Amino acid sequence: MDALRPEIAIIGLGYVGLPLAVAFGKKYRVTGFDIDEKRVKALQQGKDHTGEVDPIELSRVVLQKNEEDQDKGLVLSSDREMLRRCKIFIVTVPTPVNQFKSPDLRFLLSATETVAGVLKPGDIVIYESTVYPGCTEEDCVPLLEKVSGLRYNVDFYCGYSPERINPGDKINTLTSIKKVTSGSTPEAAEKVDLLYRNIIEAGTYKAPSIKVAEASKAIENAQRDLNISFVNELALIFDRMGIDTMDVIDAAATKWNFLKFKPGLVGGHCIGVDPYYLTYKAESLGYHPHVILSGRRVNDNMGMFIANKVVKLMIRKGHKIEGARALILGITFKENCPDIRNSRVIDIYRELQQFGLEVHVYDPYAIKEDVEVAYELALVHELNERYDTIILAVAHEAFRKLDYSALKSSNNAVVFDTKAFLNREIVDARL
Repeated sequence: MDALRPEIAIIGLGYVGLPLAVAFGKKYRVTGFDIDEKRVKALQQGKDHTGEVDPIELSRVVLQKNEEDQDKGLVLSSDREMLRRCKIFIVTVPTPVNQFKSPDLRFLLSATETVAGVLKPGDIVIYESTVYPGCTEEDCVPLLEKVSGLRYNVDFYCGYSPERINPGDKINTLTSIKKVTSGSTPEAAEKVDLLYRNIIEAGTYKAPSIKVAEASKAIENAQRDLNISFVNELALIFDRMGIDTMDVIDAAATKWNFLKFKPGLVGGHCIGVDPYYLTYKAESLGYHPHVILSGRRVNDNMGMFIANKVVKLMIRKGHKIEGARALILGITFKENCPDIRNSRVIDIYRELQQFGLEVHVYDPYAIKEDVEVAYELALVHELNERYDTIILAVAHEAFRKLDYSALKSSNNAVVFDTKAFLNREIVDARL
């Protein structure tokens, strides 16, 4: 393979890795690797359950067995031996937190070990997975050196380019969002930046170091988390005052420099997780972050607040809570996409169950089998029953067209809108 056109390996073919593999596959020879054989087989058939890549676009870039000698295109595999021919490795695996809200690096270190097993002199390893500042060089590089027997910045090099994928967003896509890049030496940084410049239409920003690039990703989401926690706290305050929070925000937004964040549940693979990576690193250095963690506490408790608010509204309308029927609309962490990672809708579900309600959840976007595995929850397949309360938890466009009067057990049924999404006339309250 020409040194100017190295074969690229994408490790992990999820929401981040697949769009990246497709984009690079249009210009380079790419091996898309994932340990999930079912995922690989589905992609080979043009099926992407994440909905992030158009099936036609996917089928055009994927190389079939009789085409694998071509100098560009995407080869999909779960065979580690296929990685040996690659010179650039881009790691895009999940980096969640564990039950104690501490970084869970199992997938990242496993992928690193896989890459280390095929690493050769001159290779570059680039990480896109969200980590705390210093993780690449303090956790991943020693493992690369140990397994490969090669020396960092002598035999192989590293880079970091934080992912900015926004699941379900068909406007702000991979190539239309500016990409931060970095490298372990000035020469490596330039090679990494050039590589991404070839596919990112919006351009790149070369950070001065890997640690700076890692930190930039951490604060992007921590900032958004704090802004949402502020309006969530306002919602808690205004609820006690009998004021509609969105009415207040709409009024305040008439000033040119007001930031119009909305209250709501904060989940997903980034905003509800990444701040914990930053606070973990800070605490390891002897500093306890007050502002970031206070925002996390507010956001993590919003599901409980919503459930309690709904129950209070039901009592006010004369409902018997024990045995009452509740419908939650939506289980994904955001609208119009199937991503259920770290969905905080489950907090509403569990809290209502503890009150003794019979709770059903409906979501036409979510993959039912994934929901059962992740949350031990069976989604209802269709809406053919009536409920004492209906909670709009996710603003799927399909939910705008529902006949809410047909879903209500009586005129006294409670409709609660957590997203200020439905017409005011049909809801009893909103967040």
